[in-house]
Amino acid sequence: MRKKKSMRRSEGGDNTQECCALCRCSDDDPALFGDKIRIEEDNLSVHYFCLLTSCGIYQRGEEDEGVLGFLVNDIKKEIQRSARLKCMGCRRNGACVGCNVPSCRRVVHFPCGRKLRFVSQFTGLFPSYCELHSPSQTLTSGLDHSLPQSCSVCLDVLQPVLSFSVLKCPSCHNSWFHRDCVQRQAHSAGLFFFRCTLCNNKESFQEEMIRLGIYIPERDASWEMEDNAYSDLLEVYTRCDALTCVCHEGRGHSAMSGWFKVIRCQLCGSRGTHRKCSDLRLNSSDWACNECTHRTDGRASLVSSPQVEQRKNLWLKRHLSPLRSAISHKRSGYPEELLQSLVPKLRPLSVQVEVCEDQALRAGLDLVRSINFDATHTLSVRFTGTRLSTVPRSLWDDDTARRFFLKLLVQQIQDCELFEGPDGCKNLRLDSQAVKDDLYFDIGVLLALVLVHAGSPISFFSRALYQCLFNHPANRPLTAAHMTPNTHLTCQVHRLAAAAPLDKLHDVMAESRDLLELAGCNRPINSLEERETLVEDLVSFTMITRMQLPLKRFREGLQTLGVFEQVLLFSSAFVRVFCQVDDQLTAQSVAELFTIRFSEQEEKLNQETPVASFWRHFLSECEDGRSSVSLQDLVLFSTGARELSAVGFFPPPSISFLHPVIKEEQGEGGGGRTQRRRAKNRKLSLGGLFPQIQPGSKLLLPIASSYVGFKSSMEQAVSHHVHLLPSES
Repeated sequence: MRKKKSMRRSEGGDNTQECCALCRCSDDDPALFGDKIRIEEDNLSVHYFCLLTSCGIYQRGEEDEGVLGFLVNDIKKEIQRSARLKCMGCRRNGACVGCNVPSCRRVVHFPCGRKLRFVSQFTGLFPSYCELHSPSQTLTSGLDHSLPQSCSVCLDVLQPVLSFSVLKCPSCHNSWFHRDCVQRQAHSAGLFFFRCTLCNNKESFQEEMIRLGIYIPERDASWEMEDNAYSDLLEVYTRCDALTCVCHEGRGHSAMSGWFKVIRCQLCGSRGTHRKCSDLRLNSSDWACNECTHRTDGRASLVSSPQVEQRKNLWLKRHLSPLRSAISHKRSGYPEELLQSLVPKLRPLSVQVEVCEDQALRAGLDLVRSINFDATHTLSVRFTGTRLSTVPRSLWDDDTARRFFLKLLVQQIQDCELFEGPDGCKNLRLDSQAVKDDLYFDIGVLLALVLVHAGSPISFFSRALYQCLFNHPANRPLTAAHMTPNTHLTCQVHRLAAAAPLDKLHDVMAESRDLLELAGCNRPINSLEERETLVEDLVSFTMITRMQLPLKRFREGLQTLGVFEQVLLFSSAFVRVFCQVDDQLTAQSVAELFTIRFSEQEEKLNQETPVASFWRHFLSECEDGRSSVSLQDLVLFSTGARELSAVGFFPPPSISFLHPVIKEEQGEGGGGRTQRRRAKNRKLSLGGLFPQIQPGSKLLLPIASSYVGFKSSMEQAVSHHVHLLPSES
């Protein structure tokens, strides 16, 4: 046998060196298996997707360490671990990808998993699911299946039957794809250009494809990264298109300067003229061709060039594409996980924040304005004064004090002079003194700290303010309904919007002349249709143009710790973090918050299983109002937070169990009599009657023989604890 094994190794030759060390496959298709990465020092080759989906390896290094954060020693350990596991597809050892359902024992190589319809989700911890447990799509009723359907990528005819190999767009429901085709499209288009080829939807389409196991690389499109891909754009148009060209050297001649230098159209750039041929001044460069002048009603010089706007958008996109975070390879659409990627930027060094009574905003401004301020330092908060002295100091651990400080900070920021409007729907307010003091920047920094330092959601931005800051939804005009109610400017705009007939409109315009002059909108209005355009211009001036500097400084403050860039990348996911939503705690959301850790001993496991059922039943009664405590009280008792954090909890909350303490008598001898006495003590021993909290949001549930006893102990402990904590008022 030894001889045969050695012969097989020698027959493999160099091919074994080219095979992936995890899946033992030599295929090299970056779209389906990820890049094959060669580690010369250790004579290893691995597929990137094999690393991401392997169950026993995680990114413990920086992006420039090992293989994109996967350390070489960890890779070798994973190879040794998977060598004992047999793939259910090819029946060979080395299976490193397992179904994420705990009760399922199916393991495969990654390439074999594709053949067996395994779905690997490239998000979070990269879970994989076998065919029996994999996510699926639902078919929308009302579609006309009598018409021939084709793949929207390769255009080949396909049967519109949802399966592992056939997917559909969740937005338009009319665009169908082969799985391999849409994966190759995602690999080519990248994060910024991957969208439905039919309805052009991007946000929900990407979320659905990630859920179904499509990998979307966080980079620019492949065609944008090619060398000299836009070299033709550098070719300058140098031909004179005037009706009569007076240049003796012909229309194709362009001098370096002077009368016969070709000036290009400022709008389209695809037409040109000699200065002399169009009777321009000797130093003039402001010219538009006849087509553009006609389309802009003769106001071509007042219209900004579309090429300029396109270059601005391209500059913004190119500066965002290299953004790399701790989850750049393990991405998700949930803001909690996206903000968790910024937490590793924090350093163990801490800064002391002293809050006098409840003056959280003043303490926060003093912090960010100090000379030695470093946003990466963790916060250590200490309250001084007498207003909070009724709270037992034993309840004020570092984490609780910090969260209470950040909660107060958000409340006081909402009520400060920078914002106006009703609670939960605030717009930015123009304040000249705040501009001089650069308060907009400081508030932006504080809100970034609130999010990254495990604080509460912001939840008071209006949708209009969120759109002004992050352009979501994109390119949607603001209306008068987005303006802050009951302000002087809002009332004037609403009067103009409601003025009719035309004579009444002219009277209102005369009364609002100062505003129209300030906004540059004091122009003749000859119809009620032109009134709509006037109102749009006034809304844009009020909420965007005159607020340019405050918005700019506010964005720059939010760039602290990379918050602004992360929100800009996933603007639809962060709406519920910045704006008020109607989401409420449910029994399911609280249950998903905790990880239940059972004992390995069978005797203890048998006692813990019914208690876990008691816990879920208790959550249902808290939600339905059949318990004396609420779900909010339960979260406060378990985590110290009054609501779910915008960045989740770190470390994640978990549940363990309080087993009865076994008391045995000391001494020797006695024989059977002593043993009987010990057995009696075990039965009568009472352990954890009430639940307990340990550092790190670890909830210990008491072992109870009945649900009535479990509910009673939970209600007593939670009620006692909550009554000792300070109220939000």
